[in-house]
Amino acid sequence: MEARKAGLVHLGCRWVALAPFVMVAACSVSEEREVAMGKDDAAQVESEMPIVHDTVVDQFITKLGRSMASHTNRGALDWHFTVVNSPEVNAFALPGGFVYVNRGAIEQADRLDELAGVMGHEIGHVVRRHSVDQMRKAERRGVGLLLLCTLTRACSTIGGRVAIDVGAHALSAQYSQRDEAQADSEGVLNTVRAGIDPEGPPAFFQVLLDKQKEQPDLVEAFFSTHPTDQSRVAATRRQIAQLNPSPGPGLVRDTPEFHAIQERVRAFPAPPPKATADRR
Repeated sequence: MEARKAGLVHLGCRWVALAPFVMVAACSVSEEREVAMGKDDAAQVESEMPIVHDTVVDQFITKLGRSMASHTNRGALDWHFTVVNSPEVNAFALPGGFVYVNRGAIEQADRLDELAGVMGHEIGHVVRRHSVDQMRKAERRGVGLLLLCTLTRACSTIGGRVAIDVGAHALSAQYSQRDEAQADSEGVLNTVRAGIDPEGPPAFFQVLLDKQKEQPDLVEAFFSTHPTDQSRVAATRRQIAQLNPSPGPGLVRDTPEFHAIQERVRAFPAPPPKATADRR
């Protein structure tokens, strides 16, 4: 059978299946190809996931995200920052500069630097091209649905509509400890370069560890995709100590604008049922 008839295409490295499950060749992926992958996946994500469409919130999140991304070695990417209408605390990044933050991350953060730390971490994944590496290694099984199941608990109840195997094997759970450590490191650097206090990342990790005891459902998705314990908090603080950022008014920890945005988000209508579904 011809390769094309079998749904296979040669991409210069080896033959890989394109249908029904798409795979990316295990070879170098150009930035142009990476951005194209990200655009395709972003379109699917935004057709499957409940997205917040609020100009004020969008502008705030975009400004905050780009203030960090612009100082990285991938600042020239056309970065996109989007809020997902889910109460669960989580975030995710697609190839090419597409970053998604759940409204729950905004609502549960105590300060601006904590939210910035979460976003800086996801920017770090893009800078290090971690998701590209994962997509080179694994079948891209309907990324939009996969992220819907990863960032929320929706797949626990929407049943037959989602015919996809998720859970521990979801793309975002496949980041290695090394990947996560690198993204943490990038997150610290990203905040400092943007003039934001780097204490945000470890402080938010601690908030989530405390929240895990009080309201585990809100942070379950985060811990499934970002394994976190006290050692991670300590490692991030060690990096901050080594970095020794200059104290004082030069580094922003919090702003009234952030809390105004936070209250605006909290006043939004409840997320749709598929974003708040309980486990069966």
